[in-house]
Amino acid sequence: MRCVRDQQSVGAYVDDAVITTTVRARFAQSEAIDMVAIGVETLNGTVMLSGFAKNSAEKAAAEALTRRVEGVRQVKNQIIVRP
Repeated sequence: MRCVRDQQSVGAYVDDAVITTTVRARFAQSEAIDMVAIGVETLNGTVMLSGFAKNSAEKAAAEALTRRVEGVRQVKNQIIVRP
């Protein structure tokens, strides 16, 4: 059975949804990350981070936290540090 999302299987879609939810929950628990300013999308275990960070430390913390989530294969950190 396939779903429309880039021909991704239902199982992979559910796995990606769990990864996205887990990353967002961990951002919410972290005092170092503004979860409202950072977007999280997952496709086939690759997590794309986007949005804005206050500084490079916040950007690095978001990536490091994401890499520690089970099921994450790769992180594409597109977060922009605001000047």
